[in-house]
Amino acid sequence: MKNIQRYIEQTVLKPQATDEDIEKLVSEAKEHGFVGICVPPFWVKKAKREIGDYDIQLVTVIGFPLGYNMTETKVFETEQAIKNGADEIDVVWSITSYKAGMNWPKIELAKLASVCHEQEKILKVIIETAYLSEEEIIDACKISADAGVDYVKTSTGFAPEGAQIQHIKLMRENLPSNVGIKASGGIKSYAQAVAMIEAGADRIGTSSGVQIVEESKEKF
Repeated sequence: MKNIQRYIEQTVLKPQATDEDIEKLVSEAKEHGFVGICVPPFWVKKAKREIGDYDIQLVTVIGFPLGYNMTETKVFETEQAIKNGADEIDVVWSITSYKAGMNWPKIELAKLASVCHEQEKILKVIIETAYLSEEEIIDACKISADAGVDYVKTSTGFAPEGAQIQHIKLMRENLPSNVGIKASGGIKSYAQAVAMIEAGADRIGTSSGVQIVEESKEKF
């Protein structure tokens, strides 16, 4: 795994994030060659300016971290984030309407996929695996794929647990090959990141990207 940095989305989503944190995040991405950075919507404009001409995907979160916002709100947030420079949108799906047995999550994700794809942007859906049974994870993957999302993501990092190997494997078994997987939540070491990738993850969301890359250099 010599090029593990190309899997990493270095992330700052803590509530007390400052402009200095965003500047450091972009600087680390430039230095280490991360595929992307993930920032709060408030900091998208600044992050875009800081990235400049570098090949770094700018990711932000929508409906974060609980997902129970109105769909209209998520659509507006998404449109605004894209206008401000976001390349990829990580939306928390409507866990509440899913648990209520409604078809709304699929409708909502289809609307958001349309907004993103019209602008040639990528949509990832955070299904928050910590709140789902294995059967529900399989169902969530089917709903997401049918709605046209580009990636399914495990976690916000705000739930009781983050990415789990068995969940990544389950997701890969139940998603079509054209839908990627982003493992996030609690990934802090090179060994963890590699295990997630070997289980089927295409992206790693982490705030420990620098440490992971430094560890990888010791291996090769």
